[in-house]
Amino acid sequence: MNTTPGMAHGKGLYGTEAEARQRAAEIGCNSVHENNGRWMPCADERELHQKLRKQ
Repeated sequence: MNTTPGMAHGKGLYGTEAEARQRAAEIGCNSVHENNGRWMPCADERELHQKLRKQ
């Protein structure tokens, strides 16, 4: 069961656009995108994974 609010899994799904925007800023992305009713940092998953690999 998921006990972390807003975080669905390790890829970074968030319940609100604001949470995704905050994480996007932390990892260096300028935008967010919606995925099945949840929000993810970066323009798409490809950009998200590129940024995460750089950390």
